[in-house]
Amino acid sequence: MTRHVIRTDQAPQAIGTYSQAIRVGNTVYLSGQIPLVPETMELVAGDMEAQIRRVVENLRAVAQAANGGLADIVKLNVFLTDLGHFPLVNQVMSEYFDEPYPARAAIGVAALPKGAGVEMDAIMVLGD
Repeated sequence: MTRHVIRTDQAPQAIGTYSQAIRVGNTVYLSGQIPLVPETMELVAGDMEAQIRRVVENLRAVAQAANGGLADIVKLNVFLTDLGHFPLVNQVMSEYFDEPYPARAAIGVAALPKGAGVEMDAIMVLGD
């Protein structure tokens, strides 16, 4: 099994002992993204919608660095500190993702790194 590290300056740099993504064969495992602005490594300003959009943009940047895109994501995990924001996740996802939508889980958590309200990780499959 050969593992290829995926890295881009267009998404936040890893703030721990992990890679932005790892590719094995045609499968790419994207690490969790919180709403950090890549250039400043600070949380995006604004409301929860701004946080969700920033997370999806960060995921898109890592996906593109692996020669894929959001349409290649087959599994998405969403972590929320307030599950009341789940309808907003659906709204934003409908703007970024087309059918067939990825399989998804939404998990309520007590806290996320840096005080973020949302985090998402994903699995992407390239080519058929």
